[in-house]
Amino acid sequence: MRIWPLKKQAQLVEKVKSYDPQVNEALITKAYDYSEQAHSDQTRASGDPYFMHPLKVAEILTEMHLDTNTIITGLLHDTVEDTLSTIEEIEENFGKEIAQLVDGVTKLSRIELPTESIREAENFRKFLLAMSNDIRVLLVKLADRLHNMRTLHHITAPEKRRRIALETMEIYAPLAERIGMRKMKDELEDIAFREINPEAYSSINQRLTYLKKKGGNLSKSIAAKIKRLLKKNGIKAQVFGREKTPYSIWMKMERNHLGFEQLSDVIAFRVIIEKVEDCYVALGIIHKTWSMVPGTFDDYISTPKRNGYQSIHTAIIGPDSYRVEIQIRTEKMHEISERGVAAHWSYKQGASEKDGTQYKWLQELLEILELATTPEEFLEHTKLEMFQDQVFCFTPKGDLIPLPRGSTVVDFAYAVHTAVGDTCVGAKVNGRHVPLRHQLENGDRVEILRSKAQHPSPRWEGFVITGKARSAIKRYVRKQANAEFGELGKTILQRAFRQENLEFSEKAITQALPRLDVGKLEDVYIEVGKGVLADRAAMELIFPGMDFKHTRKKGGPKLWAEKPSDPDAAISIKGLTPGVAVHLADCCHPLPGDRIVGLLEKNKGVITHTIDCETLENLIGDEDSWVDLSWLSQGEKPGIFAGRVSLVVVNEAGVLGNIATVVAKHNANISNLKIVDRDPDFFTMLVDIEVRNVKQLTDIITAMRTLSVVSTATRIRG
Repeated sequence: MRIWPLKKQAQLVEKVKSYDPQVNEALITKAYDYSEQAHSDQTRASGDPYFMHPLKVAEILTEMHLDTNTIITGLLHDTVEDTLSTIEEIEENFGKEIAQLVDGVTKLSRIELPTESIREAENFRKFLLAMSNDIRVLLVKLADRLHNMRTLHHITAPEKRRRIALETMEIYAPLAERIGMRKMKDELEDIAFREINPEAYSSINQRLTYLKKKGGNLSKSIAAKIKRLLKKNGIKAQVFGREKTPYSIWMKMERNHLGFEQLSDVIAFRVIIEKVEDCYVALGIIHKTWSMVPGTFDDYISTPKRNGYQSIHTAIIGPDSYRVEIQIRTEKMHEISERGVAAHWSYKQGASEKDGTQYKWLQELLEILELATTPEEFLEHTKLEMFQDQVFCFTPKGDLIPLPRGSTVVDFAYAVHTAVGDTCVGAKVNGRHVPLRHQLENGDRVEILRSKAQHPSPRWEGFVITGKARSAIKRYVRKQANAEFGELGKTILQRAFRQENLEFSEKAITQALPRLDVGKLEDVYIEVGKGVLADRAAMELIFPGMDFKHTRKKGGPKLWAEKPSDPDAAISIKGLTPGVAVHLADCCHPLPGDRIVGLLEKNKGVITHTIDCETLENLIGDEDSWVDLSWLSQGEKPGIFAGRVSLVVVNEAGVLGNIATVVAKHNANISNLKIVDRDPDFFTMLVDIEVRNVKQLTDIITAMRTLSVVSTATRIRG
């Protein structure tokens, strides 16, 4: 039985015909009837027939002037997920292209994943892959989300409404912005904001209503004055005001720490002009007539945003001394600013400019997808990539690199190419050397300095802000960590074999892989190095039934404190540079020359302590976790380690210079200094000194004690 009258079906076809005379009326009618029948026994939370939703989605798509196949996809987008229909049936009835679009849009709610966050991330990851094949998938999905948000108030469960609103704010609104669909983005954000922060939304809305009543026809009056001014100077233009949304006002208040009463520019005026060159002429006329507000000028015509948006932005103290924002653009630019990528779409051109600049952001998201190892990590980095405002920087050759505001030179390097980021050792910004964490500003000219010997540092993750940079750094760190864990694990197993008087055999380990429940030999080493698999447990699985007498040490740290390490049992830190798999404990700051012992912590590796570290008494647990360690042999190239010294010094001029001189004479370096106590006569300070071994630190402490300005100098733990 037909739910909707034929009039609705005819209206939909007529809307498509209004911009596409070649519309396939028969196929749209067939899809209309198919979807109506498939959803015939379903209702929405509002109580309306479910078919109202796909019909509204299709109508939203007609407002974007999309092609027949996309309109049909809108009608069918929920049939596979929510009815007995299959993709094969869709393909049989409507063709392969429509079936692929429906498959790309279909929510993957049937995937069984452990948590809601993982499900959300996995759905988005798969959705992005489908979207990368055809941008229309995103357009249908956004139309679907827009209608769901318009009817959000019908959902009775507050926590469900909030979850949908947050997902919209974090994923769908930024995606709409990325493809230039500003109008849709504003509506999605505003509805989500109303649900997430109803008090703030209501307060701003009330103030906007008050301003409209107070100002009367102020917007029309200002628009008319701007239009008359331009006409007087020979520029034909359309001028109209558009009130900012409550969410955009809220964000400006938050970003600039302003109260509502400080926001006098709640209306932005669009000035639509025929020719690009006249945009600049109009800007000059406006600036000549009214005072420009400093710091508000942006030229997105010469440097378009990544989504293709073009316009000149400025703010003036305009007619009647009101501060107003003005955006100057051509008719074509205005259409793109309102409809974004949909304005590029043409039923005659098919996929349009799929390789154009407006799709570069999509390729960057796909790169993040390749670098990320988990759906949650991908979602986290994607949000970073989509959320930020932009700065525009240039390569030495003049190529434009758009970046999120707050980006560093490392973010810039990764934006150029992953290989450039991986080998970045420094940078010059506008000809001046800057540190890697230097934040870039609009117009900066950036030259990246590279070295084949350089690799990404885990420290970079603390200051980069782009998803691409962060995911690339994480991937390298994971790879390096696994290499170090693997080396440590192999060393631990070699020691275990040696203790049992067995010849080390990778063949024996490989044959035991099924019992060890890992896929390959390298994974065994990594599991042991991480502490996930104890050496004793590994040996019992490699040689089932064998009686092991020596693999497990007894007695904990006290045993090591009483007798020297067994050279054959101890694992040398040689080659295992303290970092990822071997860590130096903060409680005792061990240095080469100290007697040391290791504590194997699950998923962290070996934590190295001095043999007399006071905290060891509190760390005694599973004896399998204790590892006897020794430093690298003499003559091998040492690393740099931090030794901590406590100094009590006389409070007089030049004391820090004297201390620094002593450190420098011993070829060491002060990496950190903190004054922990002071009085009129003495200061107590902690000094971290980079040294090669304990002897070098001891020599420095001895030299410090000879200074007349030093009362005491002591090496401390922790």
